[in-house]
Amino acid sequence: MAEKKIIAVVGATGSQGSGLVRAILNDGEFSARAITRDVTTDKARALADACAEVVAADLDDAGSLESAFAGAHGAYCVTFFWAHFSTEKENQHARSMANAARAAGVGHVVWSTLEDTRQWLPTSDPRMPTLQEKYNVPHFDAKGEMDHVFTDMGLPVTLFRTCFYWDNMYMFGMGPQKGEDGSYAITFPLGDHAFPSIAAEDIGPCALGVFKGGGAYIGQTVGIAGEIFNCRQMAATLSRVLGVEVGYNAVPADVYRSFGFPGADDIGNMFQTWADFESEYVGARSLELTRRLHPGVQSFEQWLVKYKDKVLPAS
Repeated sequence: MAEKKIIAVVGATGSQGSGLVRAILNDGEFSARAITRDVTTDKARALADACAEVVAADLDDAGSLESAFAGAHGAYCVTFFWAHFSTEKENQHARSMANAARAAGVGHVVWSTLEDTRQWLPTSDPRMPTLQEKYNVPHFDAKGEMDHVFTDMGLPVTLFRTCFYWDNMYMFGMGPQKGEDGSYAITFPLGDHAFPSIAAEDIGPCALGVFKGGGAYIGQTVGIAGEIFNCRQMAATLSRVLGVEVGYNAVPADVYRSFGFPGADDIGNMFQTWADFESEYVGARSLELTRRLHPGVQSFEQWLVKYKDKVLPAS
């Protein structure tokens, strides 16, 4: 029997990477090479126990990436802006992965990217504050401006666009918050605009669908979403599943930017972009394609039933 082709997964203990590693292991067509900075963490050991090949590499060490990609058929490339808030590092890490994939002769690269929002709104436009001197939404724009690095090298690449994780509700405090009067509400500067969203654990299986599709997706841009709805609809589902009334505070983007948490200006600009360019952003993600890639993709309600105790912990 021929050996299985290897998919090397960067960020294998993160939200996207861990889902992909487990999807590969469950599917059986490929073998999974889980790439992480520290192979001794509990998450890394859990992947090893699940029969993944766990390999140490660091995005700040280009040589380690080349070694980690060696012999791989596919490579899943992803960065994590929130670890450092640096667009310069985002750019450097993307270039390092692209160079490593070229050096290793990888047959299919999936680059987890997002739009460069400056295609819709130039930074000279006064409607939105410019951040880090030249960006609207740094964690979007820094990824999008690196798309050309992968394509200019002639790599066999799929540009893979994700969207808002429902997991942000408990991971980043975006879920229902209890007010002084005891009522619950979610707060976003989105008015009644619709936006695409997904369970983080469904991203990996979608990426696996891209690898399994092979040549059909090389040279293509693929945008995924589990559902497309607005915040009032989200609040209604939260109310129904959580068993408490959840309202929706539709605040202006300027108010959201003023909240003061790390990255509030970036996130505020992101939400404003989603609202101002709803048709472009929503239109770049396909529910139909997502279901073809991953027929088991969850609805928001299905996901919420599983994670309601995290979204609204018992007080």
